Amino acid sequence: MSRDLNLAPLSEVSSTSLSNIRLIATDMDGTLTRRGKFTPALLQALEDLAAADIKVLIVTGRSAGWVSGLSSLMPVAGAIAENGGLYFPPGNQKPVVLTPIPDLVQHRQQLATTFESLQTKFPQIQESADNRFRVTDWTFDVAGLRQDELQTLDNLCQQMGWGFTYSNVQCHIKPQGQDKAVGLLQVLREYLPQYSSEQIITVGDSPNDESLFNRRYFPVSVGVANVLEYVNQLKYQPAYITTAAEGEGFCELSSYILKSLYIPS
Repeated sequence: MSRDLNLAPLSEVSSTSLSNIRLIATDMDGTLTRRGKFTPALLQALEDLAAADIKVLIVTGRSAGWVSGLSSLMPVAGAIAENGGLYFPPGNQKPVVLTPIPDLVQHRQQLATTFESLQTKFPQIQESADNRFRVTDWTFDVAGLRQDELQTLDNLCQQMGWGFTYSNVQCHIKPQGQDKAVGLLQVLREYLPQYSSEQIITVGDSPNDESLFNRRYFPVSVGVANVLEYVNQLKYQPAYITTAAEGEGFCELSSYILKSLYIPS
């Protein structure tokens, strides 16, 4: 685990850098949740950030249907679903498809065919419960798959002309080139141009968050502590890491940011 030494503790981020933050782009499962649930502390942190005029944008691999309801109920400034596939603006506005799909029916059929092909080699994989609510990608549960099997699935998807990624919840068959950073950068460019890269912090915990840790685009990124499970598999690593895991790690980050606003520079 020698590569872990590249990860600086969150306490080393300068208060000046944190006081500049105006937008938090964050993963959800394993980053905002704790054991798969939102906690009262997390919801309070989101409310406190909103009161300080710091926007939170969820960037998740979860399905369009699932995120549509969730983003309208939480104190957030919108959400990006399906690892960069769709953007749900705040206020129940119509979702924006970020990945152009000329023929949705054909697209879903091609994804289904690809999944069936994977099942011939991995008969144990099961379609995720929320897959029917998806637009751009196709998911199956990650539970029980070893790292070498995940790599094989990745290779097979690439051979069939698809991208592949996974989180602590699901595996995703997706259009090549679709990832969280691509989707986030498009949303920032077209809908949130007022934020500079120095005003944005990205947060995640899993391989499908890897692109959010690319310092070329996001100089300040944070992994909650459970990212250590995957850190040696990541091409891009977060600049900083929290002490606490999952949603408690996000609350730790929130506390640091809010405290920085009241520290004289």
